[in-house]
Amino acid sequence: MLQYIIKRILEMIPILFIVSILIFFFTHLIPGDPARLVAGKDATLEEVTIIRAELGLDKPIWEQYGSYMNHLFHGNLGTSLKTGLPVMDLFVDRFMPSIYLTLFSMVWALVIGLLIGTLSAVFKNKWPDYFGMVTAVSGISLPGFWLGLILIQIFSVQLGWFPTGGAEGWKSYVLPSITLGAGIMSMLARFTRSSLLETLKADFIRTGRAKGLKESVVIPKHALRNSLIPVVTIAGLQFGFLLGGSVVVETVFSFPGMGRLLIDSIAFRDYPVIQAELLLFSLEFILVNLLVDILYSFLNPKIRYVA
Repeated sequence: MLQYIIKRILEMIPILFIVSILIFFFTHLIPGDPARLVAGKDATLEEVTIIRAELGLDKPIWEQYGSYMNHLFHGNLGTSLKTGLPVMDLFVDRFMPSIYLTLFSMVWALVIGLLIGTLSAVFKNKWPDYFGMVTAVSGISLPGFWLGLILIQIFSVQLGWFPTGGAEGWKSYVLPSITLGAGIMSMLARFTRSSLLETLKADFIRTGRAKGLKESVVIPKHALRNSLIPVVTIAGLQFGFLLGGSVVVETVFSFPGMGRLLIDSIAFRDYPVIQAELLLFSLEFILVNLLVDILYSFLNPKIRYVA
């Protein structure tokens, strides 16, 4: 297993290199001139030209990429064009709130999704199944921005239970995490139900019941555990998407996270921040997929990875 993990980590290097090329060149395709934004709308053409040279934007695109990679290899993510601060300093303030928001969203979505999916499969075609699937369909169907606005109106404006934005204290995470995790919860519930229904038809489940095992043992210990591999796959992929996909939710709730920083950076054509964020999201997604593969071997001891 250790050799496999090392191999996978080494495979990340060429993948991230290709990703860095795509990110760099697509970022420079964003319409607008960063030098003009830095100089201000009243700046003359000569001032804009000077600033463009200072930022290195007047050099050929391949030369700019070479300089970018040279800084990256030395652990330098660059300097924000908007604030003049190192990109790493901006990430320090924004990264942990986004991680907490993603973790809270994923934890409650995973717990509730597994619970709803399990109950729906066990009580197939009965009211818990109907209620669970209606809930799941509703969670997938509701747009995130609309759900967030509704939650703000009810629980912040009318009831005053939670703040409308910011990241001060645990209450600030409640409404954004519900909004961000609703779709994931629904998807996990549906996959759990489908996978568990298939497992309940298996021979080893019938054998266990024939031997007199109680349902309280058959369902969680035998059926659910063997149903989790496809669920873990979906959960891992969705967790990877959550890390970089909270842009809408963070915007609705004025949440000071990485998603909101990305939107602000795109609006200002802040190339170094955009490139660093997208590269970070790619790295996170790759690491999450590696973690999912490792979890497979714990859920099913028959799975073995060969380096």
